[in-house]
Amino acid sequence: MTRKLQKLPENPYQVAGYQAAIIEAPQQFGITQETLPEPGEGEVRVKIEGCGVCASTIPVWEGRDWFDYPREAGAPGHEGWGVIDAVGKGVQGFAKRERVTGLSYKAYATHDIARAEDLVKLPDFLDGYPFPGEPLGCVMNIFSRSAIKKGQTVAVVGCGFMGLLLIQLAKSAGAKVIGISRREFSLEEAANAGADHTIKLDDHYKIIEEVKKITGGNFCERVIEATGIEWPLNLSIELTAERGKLIVAGYHQDGMRTINVQMLNWRGIDMISAHERDSKNYIKGIKEAIEAIRYRHMDPFPYFTHTYSLEDIEKAYQLLTSRPDGFIKALILNQ
Repeated sequence: MTRKLQKLPENPYQVAGYQAAIIEAPQQFGITQETLPEPGEGEVRVKIEGCGVCASTIPVWEGRDWFDYPREAGAPGHEGWGVIDAVGKGVQGFAKRERVTGLSYKAYATHDIARAEDLVKLPDFLDGYPFPGEPLGCVMNIFSRSAIKKGQTVAVVGCGFMGLLLIQLAKSAGAKVIGISRREFSLEEAANAGADHTIKLDDHYKIIEEVKKITGGNFCERVIEATGIEWPLNLSIELTAERGKLIVAGYHQDGMRTINVQMLNWRGIDMISAHERDSKNYIKGIKEAIEAIRYRHMDPFPYFTHTYSLEDIEKAYQLLTSRPDGFIKALILNQ
């Protein structure tokens, strides 16, 4: 269970402080009371409504030799959204009580600080809806880098949260989609998202033969790898057609990869790492995600399957690592 690091006041909002989750040691969260920070020049303070839980943060939760503990309060929460409650000097275009999403990095908390340029206002039609902007912006950036066109065949390898949304977007672009994933539950969700075919991610050569049959021997003009694991990455190379594009959306963070460069060379495949580091591209992606939802090109809301409080954040990570049937994405919500 989540351990409280210190006794909190009955009503924490009566004091000049805020609550934050903190990873004190591997697989051990605590709740701490911190002094409420004031935004600096060009910054705003956001009263956090909620924050998504991202699979990329599993290593810091599980523990690795290169991490030091305890981590910073609120980290590694980076999928937050909420309402502005303080504005720093020089900020233009944002005001108190405006609902925003964007980039901040200590959002497992009741409050976080963000640069104004790293935020996006949420339109009225999203009132009452959770909106972790960072992963939705990632999805749109991956989709943009994929350059999917009407009539193409697209394989999505890994049908978790991002993979399912990419299936929706590929279908909205007029593509035929093959969803490939390990869990039967994920394959069912891939079909519900619009995948024309689904294949279980189990047998390397069987999958290749199935895709070859579906595509008449031509394989796929676009393949999106969304697992972050070496074997599915190499499988994705073999599923990509000549002069096709392989888009690496999975976050490969656990060491080197040995990949089939011979196949890449022989087929003339463009291999694209669809990860962004420029915050301007993230913000562009978030704005595009809002429009994609507005025009019903994608719908992320059914995929927010589990919600927890800060005090129960460990439960969210336990589900994220075990991935039982019914689980797609967890949110940490503040009351």
